[in-house]
Amino acid sequence: MKLSARLQRISDLLPKGCRFADIGSDHALLPVSAVQSGRAAFAVAGEVNDGPLEAARRQVAEAGETERISVRKGDGLAVIAPGEVDAITIAGMGGALIVSILDGGKPKLAGVKRLVLQPNVGEEFVRRWLAENDWFLAEEAILEEDGKIYEVMMAEAVSDAAARNAQLYADRELTDHEGRGITLSKDLLFLMGPRLTREPGDVFCKKWESEIRKLEKIRRSVAASALEASREKEEELGRLTEQLTEVLACLQKVKR
Repeated sequence: MKLSARLQRISDLLPKGCRFADIGSDHALLPVSAVQSGRAAFAVAGEVNDGPLEAARRQVAEAGETERISVRKGDGLAVIAPGEVDAITIAGMGGALIVSILDGGKPKLAGVKRLVLQPNVGEEFVRRWLAENDWFLAEEAILEEDGKIYEVMMAEAVSDAAARNAQLYADRELTDHEGRGITLSKDLLFLMGPRLTREPGDVFCKKWESEIRKLEKIRRSVAASALEASREKEEELGRLTEQLTEVLACLQKVKR
């Protein structure tokens, strides 16, 4: 089965021979491809909505994989039992929802060694949750497909996650074009990605140029408001825009 570049990147990050749950599996494309390619030995395709659930069942049946893929209806991690899988994928939804699913299903994470997550927005929320819950962000990827930019994160349950995360999110000093020092702070690393900022490719730069333009547009809209509270918000957005612009310029310099 030919996967999209996004789903293929997620599949590539699964441990070889794993038993995994794909939460919000939609048409079960990822589970079918993973078991047929040998990447996974068994998969659970979880869906909360009837339409995608039926589509997943059809896909699995047509692929002849009903023995190795269990399609289940349920909300989030409710579709699995503790210790049933050793990896979990959650893709194609907002970062806040991914965090809600993980937070609400913590007991189901017993025995899970790897999380592969692809938030459509709100990547910062996912990184913060992983760090606060002792998951080590081992890999990050960014890619563009059909005019959309996606970030994929792979996190591992390791005994020294706290120490590794402290090092991963430690403030980093950058130098701008005039030789001035710019701090890539912990907060900015949560926002932009501690690994993505190490190797800022064209897609990364394109994303953040777009994000800066969006923030500037929001700032101008807030500035037009007569409310007193808007002044504080305008200043906050201005500071963030300035920070991101400076950091991006430094990273582009490193990239060149």
